[in-house]
Amino acid sequence: MAEADHSSQERTLEPSARRLEQARREGQIPRSRYLAHLLVLGAAALALLLLAPAAIAGLRALLARALTFDAAALQVPLPLRLAEVVAQAAWTAAPILLLLALAALAAPLAVGGWLFAPQLAAPKFERLDPLAGVKRMFSLAAAVELAKVLLVAVLLAVVGFGYVAARLPEFAALAQQDLASALRHAGWLALLAFAALVATVAAAAAIDVPYQILQYRRRLRMTPEEARREQKESEGDPHLKARIRSAQREIARRRMMAAVPKADVVVTNPTHFAVALKYLEGRHRAPVVVAKGADALAQKIRDLAREHAVPQLEAPALARALYRHVQVGEEIPAALYAAVAQVLAYVYQLRRYAAGAGQRPQPPVDLAVPAELDPLAPRATA
Repeated sequence: MAEADHSSQERTLEPSARRLEQARREGQIPRSRYLAHLLVLGAAALALLLLAPAAIAGLRALLARALTFDAAALQVPLPLRLAEVVAQAAWTAAPILLLLALAALAAPLAVGGWLFAPQLAAPKFERLDPLAGVKRMFSLAAAVELAKVLLVAVLLAVVGFGYVAARLPEFAALAQQDLASALRHAGWLALLAFAALVATVAAAAAIDVPYQILQYRRRLRMTPEEARREQKESEGDPHLKARIRSAQREIARRRMMAAVPKADVVVTNPTHFAVALKYLEGRHRAPVVVAKGADALAQKIRDLAREHAVPQLEAPALARALYRHVQVGEEIPAALYAAVAQVLAYVYQLRRYAAGAGQRPQPPVDLAVPAELDPLAPRATA
């Protein structure tokens, strides 16, 4: 049922950057054959305009040498002479051929850019299905492509007929000119005809390139369901992320509870909060909160401290301030130095008493906790 609902949705959303990148990896990019034809024809016209005179002169000289049969030429074997003529002809035409080859390689890159997709070379046996082939032949896309080809063919025919009709007297005048003048004039007419051909293909490419890009993006449009699924995949599964966060919190809690037996003292509320403090002279600039918790977690901290003989001190205001304003692993703020110093002094005296030195100390009372750090302290009113 879900698949049916998904297939019935219209593709109204523009493709995302991720969808475009995925389509590119799969070999789907916009291409315009008319733009490729334009680049090749344009390169050919440029080659004829710039390089043809030198190439014609070179070929003429080559032909003159090839048809010269003097005593020195007759001493060269015919196959070797023929190979030399072919090599010189290829070298003469090489600049034109190189320019055309570069245009042919660059033409597919004009729209869509460079693409390397080895999976496109893999055989697709579904293309051998004759029924699918017939459907593609009579599809709307095939009809549009046929209409484009027919339109371009008609356009070329109209331009060609108009060019010949407009210059028919010039073509007739070629018969009355000497050979050199006729060849020059015929070359000029051919170059103009080629330019008209290039201009016609340029008009077709100017229409086809935006159309191909528009059709490409239209094929990659997304349904709302696809957009939501892609966003979920990019952001990650919320349930999985929740489980990861839960696991991270559990690891942090275990690490925190492992630090309780090594704490110097646990300050309690006495029941709602519990904060464990540790101070290493030379390592810590101030005492550090190594564990803290509220309610059930506070009870676990107190039980663990009792199990490992960690001193506990009931100081509600200090416990509230430490719990509210200091994170685990952080040093206490300077405003609580005096209160925590009294607590640690009590702990050190208690240790000496436990070791048999001195009298049992009295727990400190009226610790100096600033009112702005105690969440339950009364605030002054204006």
